[in-house]
Amino acid sequence: MQQGKTTILLTDDDDDDRYFLRQAIERIIDGSAILEAKNGEEALALFDKHVIQLVILDMNMPGLSGLEILGFIRSQNQLFSTPVVMLSTSDQPELITSAYAKGINSFIQKPMQVGEYDRIADAIKICFLSLPLS
Repeated sequence: MQQGKTTILLTDDDDDDRYFLRQAIERIIDGSAILEAKNGEEALALFDKHVIQLVILDMNMPGLSGLEILGFIRSQNQLFSTPVVMLSTSDQPELITSAYAKGINSFIQKPMQVGEYDRIADAIKICFLSLPLS
């Protein structure tokens, strides 16, 4: 993992999902700074104030959806290559295919049990944070 802090933006309108994923990330990913947003508008405001190395987005949120935030990320030169992990309770193949077509790096279905959040954090660490990010 890179030296210093890796800034992760966690955007989800569900307080419990944010809490459990944040706790798992803090346990498993050393040196991470987690920014939280409960909706798309809050997430967009954080891009102006922080250098973010990884984004975790809930697909379905009121207001701006995760897919709309993803569109913003992929339209910005300075953010274009930022890894984006999409979370959703949905397992509909057409939604997942659409999210990949729009530029997500990974799709993870939200867990049914609290203990499964550690597996998500571990997968994020292995897949996206094993090598230094620019």
